[in-house]
Amino acid sequence: MLKNKRLAVLGCGKLGETLIKGLLEAGVIEVANVIVTAGHQQRLEQMRERFGVAGMLSNKAAAESADIIILAVKPQTVPRVVSEISDVLRAAQMLISVAASVSTAFIEKHLSAPVPVIRAMPNTPCQLKKGMTGIAPGSNAGREHVALAKFIFDAVGRTVVADEKHMDAITGLSASGPAYIYIIIESLAEAGVKVGLPRDIATELAAQTVVGAGSMVLETAEHPAKLKDMVTTPAGCTIDGILELEEGGLRVTLIKAVVKATQRAKELLET
Repeated sequence: MLKNKRLAVLGCGKLGETLIKGLLEAGVIEVANVIVTAGHQQRLEQMRERFGVAGMLSNKAAAESADIIILAVKPQTVPRVVSEISDVLRAAQMLISVAASVSTAFIEKHLSAPVPVIRAMPNTPCQLKKGMTGIAPGSNAGREHVALAKFIFDAVGRTVVADEKHMDAITGLSASGPAYIYIIIESLAEAGVKVGLPRDIATELAAQTVVGAGSMVLETAEHPAKLKDMVTTPAGCTIDGILELEEGGLRVTLIKAVVKATQRAKELLET
């Protein structure tokens, strides 16, 4: 789907680099068709050395020459960058924004042409091609644009298409979610140490248990509660552990964490 298409990644930080790496390793785009921008020349040199991609300091020039533009800057920087590139964008191009909190309507309002805009929210496991990305189309984006955006993010993990009204919730759940899971892994590992396990073994046990449990949910398509019941035998040790989790409020605390992060995601553009 990306054959003969030129891709520009504006503001190529860790996320932009992750997407480029995933697309190149998947063989879905030619290195000669990728261009990146950054705030300083040193970063452009790093990207050239690592991947062989061309780079420039001008967002406007990069956007003008591309078929697909990925806007990978911080939310507070989006208005400035969109203003820079607005008068060179054409309806035949496509703009994908991975900036949290920034709506497609906000971007469309500041563009001179009816450019198809896709809003995307990936998470950091995209670095290992184990990512989760939510995407939502703007008013000028059609099915072909959604399919192309999904193809791009599928190169670094899984992708779901959602109504844009859900994008802040996706930010609070799957974009912020790895941090919650790291705390859970850390806590399980500490518990392992408490009951006598060496730390390295406890950490591996905890991390792989999370990986395996997640895979069970995705690959069996069973409800998590049903999978939990499969582990919880009558009068066994698991039910005692679950009672401790319920008494400690883990379930409610995780729900409140996602709610709070979602609320914050709505405010990022304004701060």
